[in-house]
Amino acid sequence: MSGAKPLAWDDLRLVKAVAQAQGMAGAAAELGIDHSTVFRRLGALETALGVTLFERRRAGYALTSTGEEMVQSAERIEAEVAQLERRLQGREIAPAGEIRVTTADSLLVHLLTPLFARFQATYPDIRLDVVIGNTALNLSRRDADIAIRATDSPPDTLVGRRIGLIAWALYGRGSDFAGPSAISLEDEAVNWVALAEDMAGLKVVRDARDRLSSRQLRYRANSVLALAEAIEAGIGIGHMPCFIGDVRPALVRLSAAIPDYQAGLWLLTHQELRHSPRIRVFMDFIAAQLVPLRPLIEGASVSPSRIAAEE
Repeated sequence: MSGAKPLAWDDLRLVKAVAQAQGMAGAAAELGIDHSTVFRRLGALETALGVTLFERRRAGYALTSTGEEMVQSAERIEAEVAQLERRLQGREIAPAGEIRVTTADSLLVHLLTPLFARFQATYPDIRLDVVIGNTALNLSRRDADIAIRATDSPPDTLVGRRIGLIAWALYGRGSDFAGPSAISLEDEAVNWVALAEDMAGLKVVRDARDRLSSRQLRYRANSVLALAEAIEAGIGIGHMPCFIGDVRPALVRLSAAIPDYQAGLWLLTHQELRHSPRIRVFMDFIAAQLVPLRPLIEGASVSPSRIAAEE
């Protein structure tokens, strides 16, 4: 290989992208280049190295042992670069720059957006990049700087604080439940709505799957906000967080808060970012803003007259 072109970071990124996508099209989309460029660069790399990096199979591209070694190297380098970025950002001396925050749509709409507005009014030099999703992004790989999540078991690699416990209760449309009405998951006469299986980490989702019949369960959604809309439209009754159900006038609680369904509300960041001024002021500010909302979050703010029946 004397005189061969030295292996570059872009070469490692190329192999890693093809391996993850198991083909050219996905790799091209990931790298922002066209399919033919990926094909040409991969062929040139294998020729220059004198090795085969992928086996071309009908189901897609499979790594050879040499290709696996190259992908492992790429992942190590990527992790080291991300670690260096976190350390450098931890040495910032002023609260400025960008913070990428990941959270769920229900938390953003019903709790966080007004708090983010107050934060930016107080710290105008900090920009917020908000990423919505129900699955936790990888903070260690810098998919996000801060996660605001409902979880009972935050990852050991993250640090932060628990604001309180998110309470859940059973809700229905008020016009359908004018008076007290005892309802259980075994009630065959009532239509139900529930969260989708991709949120099966929540006990409320597992209970719906295990205890509701196909005739009872009329509607599923992978968004808590979509679930609230379905209940409000009269599709069925369902469990949802109290901080959503209690502020919607068209809905009424059909049960008290259910302890088995509650989950912690956490502000989380990577341990190497926690001393960064912008991260620290954000965590402190949002935590201070959320604490007065704990009665709403924990289901204690609703008046007894809005609860149709105790469970």
